[in-house]
Parts: sequence; C-alpha cells; structure tokens
Amino acid sequence: MSPSILAGRDYMDLDNGMRLRLLSALEVLQARREAEELAQSERERALCANACLLARALETQEGENVFSSGEAVLSGLRVEEISNLARTWSRFNREENPPLTLSQEQADEVKKK
Repeated sequence: MSPSILAGRDYMDLDNGMRLRLLSALEVLQARREAEELAQSERERALCANACLLARALETQEGENVFSSGEAVLSGLRVEEISNLARTWSRFNREENPPLTLSQEQADEVKKK
C-alpha cells in the first residue's frame, strides 16, 4: 500500500518489535469479507473481524505480515491479545485519520496531538 495522502503516519511501532499498519479501504473490506466466512454465529463476528483486521495490519519491522490470515491469528493469539491489538489499531487509526465531520477547532486539536 502506498502512503496515505491524508494520514500523518502509516505505521505504529509496538513494544514487542512488531508494528501496526494503517489499512486501505480495500484491505478493510477484504478483512470484513474474510470475517464473514470465518464467523459461524453472531457471537463470533467481532472476534473474527478483529482477527482478520490484524492479519493485514500486524507486521514485522521489515514489513512482512506476521499472520497469513484471520484464522492464523485466531490460532496464534489469545482472545485478550486480539482484543487489545485491535483496540490499539483502532485508536491509532482514529488519531491519524480523524473523521471529516470534525469542526475546525476539533481538527486543530487532533493535529496538536
């Protein structure tokens, strides 16, 4: 993926030597589609969606995916790890890509952070 024209940073380094990468709209759609195939009930939907998102966003420092698929994330990480990493990615995404509905004052405040 090429760098975003709107985002400030495209990567967030983690304490464990890995990094989270912002995803393109297409990658988010692909993650959602993969999650739909993985989830066998409504209760599984959020966990599968987070796992599929992380399969695309979690990378080594060299830019290689840590996991090949959402199913691999589910096999390799605990529920708490998936939840924490997905929450971290979501916070990072909001910080770097504030919604277009922000007022000028709110946008200026986000830029300061």
